[in-house]
Amino acid sequence: MDQGSIARILKQVSGGEDEIQQLQKALLDYLDENTETDASLVFSRKFYVAQWFRDTTMETEKAIKSQKDEDSSEGTHHAKDVETTGQIMHRAESRKTFLRSIIKTAPSQFSTLKMNSDTVDYEDACLIVRYLASMRPFAQSFDIYLTQ
Repeated sequence: MDQGSIARILKQVSGGEDEIQQLQKALLDYLDENTETDASLVFSRKFYVAQWFRDTTMETEKAIKSQKDEDSSEGTHHAKDVETTGQIMHRAESRKTFLRSIIKTAPSQFSTLKMNSDTVDYEDACLIVRYLASMRPFAQSFDIYLTQ
């Protein structure tokens, strides 16, 4: 991955959200911007929002399950583990709130959410998609699957 380009995109995208959420917003803005030229981008946008919401839900469930497993096996809490789980839960809730706001937005209001029309071009959008895909669990464990 071209970390320099990712850093450049993050600098251009305004917002106090986490890195992943900034990239998601930039990609959604790019898709919104180009829906007039390609109607399939409307489906792509809905697919990404649904997939990201599902991923966030799965991440939260895994954090809760791992915390319960640790509690039952060890019998005591570790402050660091609880803090990490709390951070995961907080980050997941902020991402869900962001995605819910995107879902509730009517298509005619997309233009009001746009940050800057020249922030992301086609190559940057492809890079963002590859970067976000590389963060998914399957992509991270692909080498293990291939080795087996």
